[in-house]
Order: sequence, then structure tokens, then C-alpha cells
Amino acid sequence: MPQLNVSTLVTLDGVIQDPGGFQELEEGGWGNRYFDEEAQSCAIKHLGESDAFLCGRVTYEVFKESWPQVKEGEYAQTLNQMPTFVASPTLKEPLARNATLLRGDVGDAVAELKRQAGRDIVTYGSAGLITTLMERDLIDEYRICVHPFMIGSRTRLFAEGVSTRSLELAESRTPGTGVVILVYRPL
Repeated sequence: MPQLNVSTLVTLDGVIQDPGGFQELEEGGWGNRYFDEEAQSCAIKHLGESDAFLCGRVTYEVFKESWPQVKEGEYAQTLNQMPTFVASPTLKEPLARNATLLRGDVGDAVAELKRQAGRDIVTYGSAGLITTLMERDLIDEYRICVHPFMIGSRTRLFAEGVSTRSLELAESRTPGTGVVILVYRPL
């Protein structure tokens, strides 16, 4: 049965939102300067273990605008060809980019995706979706890349009021860029 793996970039203060690229930090987004060859190899390997991409509306809208222009590299090619499932009560079909809108209860729809044969399902960003899936015990792995800076107020990975969860550390690495890659699994 496929596993659902959350993979996200966070700042040291827990922010996952990259509103418009944070040009004041560096051109192209706050995580880009940390995305060295080692991080790229890790991301390609992780993505290659997945058959599907799951995201919420905001992440989908960012991807549908930016990813058609990114055609070079194994990572971009893999993600562009991968079926995408979008959890949103406000979007209407048809969707772009090999995307399918999940209908009805998102927890039930994701549980059904996990029952289907295939490899893993990966999700990036989408804090609200992650919270919903966590509350329904549907997440099998959290891959959190903690970046060595703080932003302050923006969308956090785990919002206030999230239920208590115990996780076990399955892996940790620190590439030369100072990012700490943490992989947790539910107990």
C-alpha cells in the first residue's frame, strides 16, 4: 500500500510559506540558496519513490503557474509528468498539469488513494491539508528540511491548536548548507 509522505521546507521558526519569493532574502525564493547538489540528489531520490503528488489549492496554484516553464532537469521532468491530486473545496475542474480535483471529504479521498496499488504519494507545502491529514492519521512520514534563518509571521507548518502527536526520528542529515533534514514517522 502506498505511503503518504509530507515533504516540506521550513524556517527555523516553523514558517513554510514563501509569499512571492522573498526577494529581500534572495532571488527566486528563500529555499533556493540552500538547494545544492546534495539537496537536489535527495529530492530527486525522494520524488522518484512516488507515483503521485498531492497538494492543496494554494500550492497547486503556485505550481500550475511556475512549473510549465521549468522543463530541464530530472526533478522537473518527473514532477511535471506525475499525476497530481488537489484538495480544494473552491476549485473547479478542469485543472491543469495532470491534475485531478479530489471530491468530497479530503480524508476519505486520500485514504482511497492510499488503498490503490502503486508507490508512495508525496505532498509539499499545503499546511492546512497537512493538518487535516495528520488529524486523520493518514501521514506515514514527515520529511522536514529546517533552514537556518527566521522570517517571523507567516503560515506555519503546524498551526496553533493541532492535536498532540508522538513521532519517532527515523533519519537526520545536515548537508553542507546548514539545512537540517529530519525524517519522522508516527509512533
